[in-house]
Amino acid sequence: MSKSIVLDNISQTIGSTDLVKIQSLSKLTGCDILLKCEHQNPGGSIKDRAALQIVKDAITTGKLKPGMTIVEGTAGNTGIGLALVAKALGFNMIVVMPKGQTPEKELLIELHGAELRLVDACPFANENHFYHTARRIAEENENYWWADQFENTSNYQAHYQNTAPEIWQQTNGKIDAFVSVCGTGGTIGGNSKYFSEKNPNILNWLVDPDGSGIHNYLKSGKYVASEGGSFTEGIAIMRLVENFKAAVIHRSVNLPDKDLVSFSRYVRDNDGIVLGSSSALNVAGAVFAAAKMGKGKTIVTFSCDLGERSYSKLWNPNFLATKEIDPLENNVETLYQQYLKSDDFLVL
Repeated sequence: MSKSIVLDNISQTIGSTDLVKIQSLSKLTGCDILLKCEHQNPGGSIKDRAALQIVKDAITTGKLKPGMTIVEGTAGNTGIGLALVAKALGFNMIVVMPKGQTPEKELLIELHGAELRLVDACPFANENHFYHTARRIAEENENYWWADQFENTSNYQAHYQNTAPEIWQQTNGKIDAFVSVCGTGGTIGGNSKYFSEKNPNILNWLVDPDGSGIHNYLKSGKYVASEGGSFTEGIAIMRLVENFKAAVIHRSVNLPDKDLVSFSRYVRDNDGIVLGSSSALNVAGAVFAAAKMGKGKTIVTFSCDLGERSYSKLWNPNFLATKEIDPLENNVETLYQQYLKSDDFLVL
């Protein structure tokens, strides 16, 4: 009989997520495409890990004291994770979020007990950007503490210390490639750093959506947006942040929204896995990596969050029609053949 363990609070359930083989895509590519199920975290996303590490480290250093309020600017998931951790550990939470994110995320932030403040979406250079707004709110009250997920390196440490070691143990160290999108840089930074230290032969792939400048930064050292735009949220920043500096990246590819839409339907219909937008882009990137690396490889990527958080965009045919995307237009088998022939990726 297994020993029963009673945890002290809900934040202690963060982490130790399962690793699942995507059977349909593994069969298609001849590689093991493995999905780390970060939607299993109590706040429903991989950002729970960063939220917990950021708060715990701030408590340890004395920056966050009992009775204080945490403030953060976010596109959604980090706000949800911080709200959950804050309430579990006895803090209040203010979330500053740009308008235009999915209404599902707005509802969940408030559902988890945080105060939500919406601001107009604007360029980072504008002082009213959600990042600067959150900083100002925190600075104006000595009882507030700014989490600063973009520059706070506790973010990437959450993955270096926990997520990547979990994957290493789950695969017995048999990994050929790691694939991830990039938002704050914490996930790709912490995991890629760990894997490169464990085995320098592991290829770390970054997958970037249209409209992002990260792929171009890796190519030229400048943040220049690619053509078009993406409806993915919380990824594709246009500046170099501290967490991304930890990343060790060997390959980079830019893929359009129409590809992630196709993969989301294929995986749902064949494997029963409902992906969110970032997760679908991760999976498309994993298939691209498989196409370039050849059969017999083990490739790990993330299910970043619960798929229903993307319902109003990725899974909404009316929204997709406004983007001129037909979910049935691109066949995944055909996309894979295109990836096999493509040389449109960056080798670093």
